[in-house]
Amino acid sequence: MASKAKQGNAVVETIKTIVYALLIAGIFRTLFFQPFWIPSGSMKETLLIGDFLFVNKMAYGYSYASCPSIKLRRFGIDIDAEDLCGWMKNDNGRIMGGDPERGDVVVFRHPVSGVDFIKRLIGLPGDRIQVRNGLLYINDEAVKVQDDGVFTELMEAQGPEGNPPRCANGPVGMGGACEKERQIETLPGGVSHKILNIGNEPLDNTGVYVVPEGYYFFMGDNRDNSTDSRVPRTAGGVGFVPYENLIGRADRIIFSSAGRSMLYFWTWRGDRFFKGIE
Repeated sequence: MASKAKQGNAVVETIKTIVYALLIAGIFRTLFFQPFWIPSGSMKETLLIGDFLFVNKMAYGYSYASCPSIKLRRFGIDIDAEDLCGWMKNDNGRIMGGDPERGDVVVFRHPVSGVDFIKRLIGLPGDRIQVRNGLLYINDEAVKVQDDGVFTELMEAQGPEGNPPRCANGPVGMGGACEKERQIETLPGGVSHKILNIGNEPLDNTGVYVVPEGYYFFMGDNRDNSTDSRVPRTAGGVGFVPYENLIGRADRIIFSSAGRSMLYFWTWRGDRFFKGIE
């Protein structure tokens, strides 16, 4: 009987340990850092498909979007952040809120679908944003750009989704060199970062976007391959993003894999481990 009692106590202690570990992990993820895999090429070459990073949630304070979404569909679990923290929504405010800065790389919650996006913050409340002939204008002033050669990558299926890249020198056969024009763009305030261009695309010429109070305007660094604030939500884009939808700032890449799984060690990009995000 004593042996059975000990076994029973061991099982209870194991369950308690697992529960405590999950609670601690949940609190850590909610308050401090959230893991994020880069699923698409919209932020190349700043971020590549397969980069893994932690999002700093302390940077801008906390809102309903700070709560984690728990999606384990094979087990029938689909808990959204709004299910957990929806009571904080709709005032477009934050607890211990901090102001994001132009040029930050930010993870935010899509205002309609709730999917997590990662883009660069271009427009602050009150800004006038426009793209003319592929050149970004902020408050009617063209940003400074400098040619920086060519970004080259292999034409192949990329990441878990297996999508090939788009190329400026296309069509390119599988295994060929896929090229994009690269420039260094310097935003007001001094943040410089690399942008890529494929060619003359519809979003290279836009109307003027006036960013409302309490909202932000985002763009991808891979300018011709990004669904961002240039496209309104009604047309399947992102539109203006509310302050409360910001999740956090991306500061550093922790790990990177070019393969369809992180287990494919031969595809690891060792030169990107612990790489700072500019």
